Amino acid sequence: MSTTLDPAQRGFDTVALHGGHGGDPTTHARAVPIYQTTSYTFDDTAHAARLFALQEFGNIYTRIMNPTTDVLEQRLAALEGGVGALGLASGQAAVIYSILNIARSGDHIVSAASLYGGTYNAFVHTLPRFGIEVTLVDADDPAAFAAAIRPNTKAVFAETSSTTRCRRRTCCARSSTAPTSSSTRRPSSSEATEPPSAASWSTAGSSTGQPRAASPT
Repeated sequence: MSTTLDPAQRGFDTVALHGGHGGDPTTHARAVPIYQTTSYTFDDTAHAARLFALQEFGNIYTRIMNPTTDVLEQRLAALEGGVGALGLASGQAAVIYSILNIARSGDHIVSAASLYGGTYNAFVHTLPRFGIEVTLVDADDPAAFAAAIRPNTKAVFAETSSTTRCRRRTCCARSSTAPTSSSTRRPSSSEATEPPSAASWSTAGSSTGQPRAASPT
């Protein structure tokens, strides 16, 4: 059912729409089917044994793999030019999987300081419990990333569009008189300030767990 389309041959837009799926061979349906199954059948006990021993590729349990998810993974791999991809239930899980796949106790990560709150907490509080040190640097300064790299650095991490990349006065230091709607007001020229530096991010006292602007210590 699945097939990989090469972006160089088919074009990025075509792969984004049809990558990983060549249509159903029996019904000729174009749309990717949604397989709402938790389990799969085996030809016999020997077939099951080969699957669980990873001697043969196939579906074992939806928590591990699913034909619908397989289409997504093949499509993303084709778009990114990778050898494979792994679909997870949340972006936070994807971040942790990515780091733990390449780093272990004693290793080091360099990351932009402007991060989604959950990622910030994971890097600052959770990864150190695994013995992985994370250095936060100014996302607007490429030289800061290079200067922070060590011999044991295993990854450089940054978010393409981070939640906290906003002006301090509009969302990072919300006052009691600030609007409570989810929309963000564009700051005036007198209000606009530079984003806080890596040293000024803190989660202390935040009821939502999101990083907020604080004075450097």
